[in-house]
Amino acid sequence: MDVLVTGGDGFVGRHLCAELVDRGHDVESLSRTPDPSVLPAEVTTASGDVREFSSIEGAFEGTDAVVHLVALSPLYQHRISQEEVHAEGTENAVEAADAHGVERFVQMSSIGTHPDGRTSYTHAKGIAEWTVYQSDLDWVVFRPSMIFGDGGELIPFTERFTTPYVTALPEGGRPPMQPIWVGDVVSMLAEGVEDDAHVRSTYELGGPEVLTVADVARKIYRARGQSLRVLPVPMALATLGLTLVDPLSVVPFGRDQARQMKMNLAVEGNDIGAFGREAADLRTLGAYVRSN
Repeated sequence: MDVLVTGGDGFVGRHLCAELVDRGHDVESLSRTPDPSVLPAEVTTASGDVREFSSIEGAFEGTDAVVHLVALSPLYQHRISQEEVHAEGTENAVEAADAHGVERFVQMSSIGTHPDGRTSYTHAKGIAEWTVYQSDLDWVVFRPSMIFGDGGELIPFTERFTTPYVTALPEGGRPPMQPIWVGDVVSMLAEGVEDDAHVRSTYELGGPEVLTVADVARKIYRARGQSLRVLPVPMALATLGLTLVDPLSVVPFGRDQARQMKMNLAVEGNDIGAFGREAADLRTLGAYVRSN
């Protein structure tokens, strides 16, 4: 198949492009500023901004399947809006796919997204999902929890805002998540591209463990032979602090990140079974950090 991956040189994209090449597909990566150095040699690249339909439309010609991965991280504030990239960008991608008769449209969403979402990220991602659902395309939607792996944000973000031995976290780092390894995610994304049985289905994906931010930090430092004691900070105090710095462009956090910290990112019903996986088959965060 000829597969176009938007955001193909991003964190998940570069792993997915390699997976698709290994499966024998012809792959093209579309991004604003392509970086071929992070992609297999077999992957071609195209330049385009999903916020501008005319800049991406040509890349969809002759394509059998599209995997739409372009995204902004919810962990930081950005100069461009979540709605521009996720809502408007997905609308442009769907329109381009429809115009060129693309057979399969795989949408990367996220756990907790909804058109009435409490954060800019979950709100914009929810609108993007709705756009895909309303289309005439043969779509598949994936809603993973936090994804970890080489090039991902979860571990560097945790390291940036914690310290070994003693660290302070809002509510003691309690909100749960269900981190899933990027290698497991991309294998299921690829099956979503290939297998007609997944058409018009939405899948929530979580890893083998439900963890808190404190658990993640402990696993990171334990892999280095360091202990960690977590001191809880009241969420109200953390929220106030982020709200006060929200107007400062030099600070990459604000009200939205305060809301994000309160979200439950564990899946309600893990759909990995639809891809023949069990929890025991998935790589744990602990195993990953010990090997890196």
